[in-house]
Amino acid sequence: MVGVIAVIMIFAIPIVAILTDHFQKQSKLRANMIKDELELEKLKHENYLIETEKMKLELEKMKIDQPKHEIKF
Repeated sequence: MVGVIAVIMIFAIPIVAILTDHFQKQSKLRANMIKDELELEKLKHENYLIETEKMKLELEKMKIDQPKHEIKF
């Protein structure tokens, strides 16, 4: 009985170490994924702001060009 407990204790320590290492690697991967997702969201927001500004400029240009078209007729 004592021999069985000794064998279990000998193999338990490496198994716990392997599991701990695995969970640490998973945590690091999740942290990197979250960091990448945050960067992607920042880029999406920046792109949205640029597109919005571009649309504003196009609308202003259309408003400026519109009276010129009305005068031609």
